[in-house]
Amino acid sequence: MNEFSFRELECFLAVSEELSFTRAAERLHLAQPPLSRHIRNLENKLGVQLFERTNREVRLTSPGVAFRSEAREILQQVRRAGEAARRAGEGETGRLDVGFVSAVLSPELVQVFAGFRERHPHIQLNLHDRLPIDQLEALRNGELEIGFIGIAPERVPDGIESTSWMEEPLRVFLPPKHPLTEKTAVWIKDLRDEPFVMISSEAAPAYTAHLRALCLEEGFRPRIVQEARRAQAVAAMTVAGSGIAILPESLNRITGNGIPLVGARRKQLKMTHAVAHGRRISPTASLFLEALG
Repeated sequence: MNEFSFRELECFLAVSEELSFTRAAERLHLAQPPLSRHIRNLENKLGVQLFERTNREVRLTSPGVAFRSEAREILQQVRRAGEAARRAGEGETGRLDVGFVSAVLSPELVQVFAGFRERHPHIQLNLHDRLPIDQLEALRNGELEIGFIGIAPERVPDGIESTSWMEEPLRVFLPPKHPLTEKTAVWIKDLRDEPFVMISSEAAPAYTAHLRALCLEEGFRPRIVQEARRAQAVAAMTVAGSGIAILPESLNRITGNGIPLVGARRKQLKMTHAVAHGRRISPTASLFLEALG
């Protein structure tokens, strides 16, 4: 059997769907004689009759019905192959490695991930739960292309850029039966004499620097009695009575003991999340950053 052409398959499918040579020719922007010639050539190559033609109607034969489903799949595969080649030619890869901190996996970030998967199903989105300091190192050595690092450090490593993308309220997490648990909001100045448990500056230096600055604005330094590398562990320490902690609101879904934290003029205290990436990024990473708005 001689091999058939892509154009012959297109002509066959158009006629099989329209059941009219005239409408199929219009759909393909092709004159009817060349269309009929393509169909005859295809039938000769296959050695079967694909259509029954009368003056009034066009119908698929049994071989035509059997061939149609396979022909559709062939065309779809060819088009997918062409799309993959186009994306590769434009530098768009089929994989994107993104870092995040699971402790502060907010609904907004979940929506970003879900929306990107929906809009770009051909891209494999690989998510990596890593501490901010580890994300920056992974960005620098190419293991990650994008990292949700929490608060951006004052100085990022060479070759790395960071951009603010959302704010999140802060809460004070209190041990059970703490006197402040009856409050609807807690002034940060009222934490002056409290024992703090905190994320270690080694794991999240920008975040701990931010909390220290908030306390210094109120005229005190936090008295740190215990540290942990993970925010979830810090939240658990407050439940165990080890001390109080200032953490992002998203941690409240884990322990439920967070109360809104306010500063001067009863203003809700917040943190600003940043997304970091290399100065030179792939088209795939650019698509993802565009999704952040």
